[in-house]
Amino acid sequence: MTSPTTATQTETGSPSGAFEPIKAVPVRKYGQWAIAAIVALYAAQLIVSVARNETLEYGVVWRYLFHEQVLKGILVTFELTFAAGILGTLIGTLVAVAKLSGNPILRAVSGFYTWFFRGVPLLSLVLIMGNFAILFSHLSISLPFTDVDFLRVETNSVLTIFVAAWIALSLHEGAYMGEVIRGGLVGVPQGQREAAQSLGMSDGLVMRRVILPQSLRTVVPPMSNRFIILLKESSLVSVIAGGELMNAVTDLSTSNYRVIEMLMVATLWYLFFVSLLTFGQRVLERRLSRGYSR
Repeated sequence: MTSPTTATQTETGSPSGAFEPIKAVPVRKYGQWAIAAIVALYAAQLIVSVARNETLEYGVVWRYLFHEQVLKGILVTFELTFAAGILGTLIGTLVAVAKLSGNPILRAVSGFYTWFFRGVPLLSLVLIMGNFAILFSHLSISLPFTDVDFLRVETNSVLTIFVAAWIALSLHEGAYMGEVIRGGLVGVPQGQREAAQSLGMSDGLVMRRVILPQSLRTVVPPMSNRFIILLKESSLVSVIAGGELMNAVTDLSTSNYRVIEMLMVATLWYLFFVSLLTFGQRVLERRLSRGYSR
């Protein structure tokens, strides 16, 4: 007579109660693979069509890729990007701190600044600053609502094309950076502020020594993204002949009549620099994330 235990071992092939690993079979997602194959097919067709296009002269692209005027435009692009990035970050920090202050006037002014410069298109702002001398032929420091001037200069002598582009980009960037930095400051736990205040730190010292350093980890990724966007937005300065990369290739296209090839030169340079900045962003994020587990 067969015992129950023997019967169980015979049926299952293992002692009763032994753990049998589950053989999980992944779900076959044939629809997703089909869609991916169709997208890849059309993408390959587009690439081949552009590569074999007879109207494109790729020799022109490579010949002008390191042209002297193009390299000068790249230099101006980076000068504008870094200058506007630094000033925009400073403005954004002040706006963020003002929005979180207990002063209602500062909150109102910073709120209006953010609303206005986020609402005005950057192209309009660049054109306004580039033609600012039409509104005001002279700039002066004077007593309000009087004719007493302490300093008076011609607008065009101070507000050059580079300075006008720099101010326009900085004001635009400051509005967005203010929201980015404010989000990072709000993300710091309230207990950190209370602990610092219990040690006798003033509000300003708490902000500099505790809140701002801790917010860097969450602020750096969107700040890096904004810097990359600013690099590309600097191309709008070409509408006032700012001398940057897009302006350089546009000027060259008017002489050689190869518009698409010149735009491809600018595209290749932008892709190259954005790739470098993206790599640097990832390295910086990993460095700031040390000691934090996700």
